[in-house]
Amino acid sequence: MALLEAVMDCGFGNWQDVANQMCTKTKEECEKHYMKHFINNPLFASTLLNLKQAEEAKTADTAIPFLSTDDPPRPTFDSLLSRDMAGYMPARADFIEEFDNYAEWDLRDIDFVEDDSDILHALKMAVVDIYHSRLKERQRRKKIIRDHGLINLRKFQLMERRYPKEVQDLYETMRRFARIVGPVEHDKFIESHALEFELRREIKRLQEYRTAGITNFCSARTYDHLKKTREEERLKRTMLSEVLQYIQDSSACQQWLRRQADIDSGLSPSIPMASNSGRRSAPPLNLTGLPGTEKLNEKEKELCQMVRLVPGAYLEYKSALLNECNKQGGLRLAQARALIKIDVNKTRKIYDFLIREGYITKA
Repeated sequence: MALLEAVMDCGFGNWQDVANQMCTKTKEECEKHYMKHFINNPLFASTLLNLKQAEEAKTADTAIPFLSTDDPPRPTFDSLLSRDMAGYMPARADFIEEFDNYAEWDLRDIDFVEDDSDILHALKMAVVDIYHSRLKERQRRKKIIRDHGLINLRKFQLMERRYPKEVQDLYETMRRFARIVGPVEHDKFIESHALEFELRREIKRLQEYRTAGITNFCSARTYDHLKKTREEERLKRTMLSEVLQYIQDSSACQQWLRRQADIDSGLSPSIPMASNSGRRSAPPLNLTGLPGTEKLNEKEKELCQMVRLVPGAYLEYKSALLNECNKQGGLRLAQARALIKIDVNKTRKIYDFLIREGYITKA
């Protein structure tokens, strides 16, 4: 027992330290006795073999390897991809931090001794059972990750995006049940619904052809082309009617028409319009009669109309930005936002306009 305790304290192979702790044996005697009775003893051969097989089976259950055809990503520590992979290390087939990573802390001060009372012994066994259940939950989660191939999250997301949006919504909803039905059954379920969606869409398209009196696919191709053309024309008319009902002066109407002409010709418009986020955008500001309008050129008038900024305020902001740019030798967007206490989107449009027209330079 003294030899076993010394090997446990000093580590296997450190025979000089074991001999020093034993005090009565040399290191050669310690090594010879240990190897004879605990390593090469035929009575323990079958037991050691069983322990080795059990350890290999345990490793096979807990490791989460990639398939041989995959190229496991090897991100640097604490990079974005490493965080997406939850700290998975392909070379070790394990994670930097386990689920319930501090579960072992509850066992660090537990020591079973002979003079424990029955109640204390039962309490210690209960703590061990709780720890065992936490290990089971850890292995269950690893098995779900391995079976469903969730290590490479980006690859998993790319596979999900190959479905239509309606099927992606179903995929997102049913994802929480994937751990119950298993990976193969879950994929079959999603694929069957994707096939059903494609069939319904194709049936609807054929019914549309039948209603239109089309009897062959050559006529169907002509029908689809004409339908697409009609939709584009209708969309342009709708956009024009929606803009015209808010425009109060002819100059703003001409500006919108020029912008649409640039878009149709493939050119980027000079001044971006506010995006439609579910509500109608405000009409351009009418500058007629506003003080300071006569001091603006045509491009500055268009800017003030689109960002709905009165000319006097624009001239004041322009002067402040020009002075700061001359002092600093350049100006950054963050500095412009600090100088102009208005909506950040308006500030950016003014800043971009002054950069584009050469009034100021970037720092």
